[in-house]
Amino acid sequence: MGDLYGKVAVITGGTRGLGFGIARALSRAGAAVVVASRSQNSVDEAVQLVRSEGGQASGMVVDVANLEDMERLAHCAISKYDRLDIWVNNAGSSGPYGPTLELDPQDFNLIVRTNIIGVYYGSRTAMEYFIKQQSGKLINVLGRGYERPVPWQNAYGASKAWMLSFTKALANETKDSGVGVFAFNPGMVLTEMLTDVKVIEGAEERLTIFPTIVRMWARPAEIPAKKVVWLASAATDGKTGLLVNSFSPWVMLGGALKEGCRVLTNKPAKSDGIKIEAISPYKRDFAVKESD
Repeated sequence: MGDLYGKVAVITGGTRGLGFGIARALSRAGAAVVVASRSQNSVDEAVQLVRSEGGQASGMVVDVANLEDMERLAHCAISKYDRLDIWVNNAGSSGPYGPTLELDPQDFNLIVRTNIIGVYYGSRTAMEYFIKQQSGKLINVLGRGYERPVPWQNAYGASKAWMLSFTKALANETKDSGVGVFAFNPGMVLTEMLTDVKVIEGAEERLTIFPTIVRMWARPAEIPAKKVVWLASAATDGKTGLLVNSFSPWVMLGGALKEGCRVLTNKPAKSDGIKIEAISPYKRDFAVKESD
């Protein structure tokens, strides 16, 4: 019997990558999980996989930037399992790598809608239930940029800085409610977001070292997912406002030493599966039409 037996968890972006790793880890710890995604096929596959491992799972298609969808997601969990205890805002969009002024505004808007509006709607929905029952764990997943500006990934990095500020403020506002509000940085996770990269033409050279960085520091989703289980457990009762970082200096040092040993011993680098696709920069037509 796991630490989370009898609990019910919602995970946005929970059908693949880190989100699915979190869903599996929470399920293995005893929780019933409700996964959300924009694809019905992805939802069905994730639910089936969790159930095949003996877990309780449900799911639904949602747009995290739609408040009604978030409310339906919470209702889905409660109607299916009669309670809601854990909410993980994991859904995220990174956008292409490159100069801010050459990023397509539609890509910028997608990042804002997913990483900011989605987290706001998810947090708002979960907290309405949690505060009423005076219990619950809200976990907002951070990423690169929450500590300092990230040139060439400005939209993504800025969204994560906003998320940290939002989460800490929300934790402070609700510190006497009995609810735990946490920010979680998983570090570099070996998922499609990391291995399928779009780069704006002209910025490709800046990613030359990227495969080496991935080899040194990217880890399977199962590793940071274990820390989410800990955050969701009774171990964090009464500790709202925590910023938990799964990527420590020791992890960085260990990865760098491992890569250094590989170079010194002339061992070939393992295939990282990274795909980098160059896309055209956004250019707006400022031509002024002549009047008749």
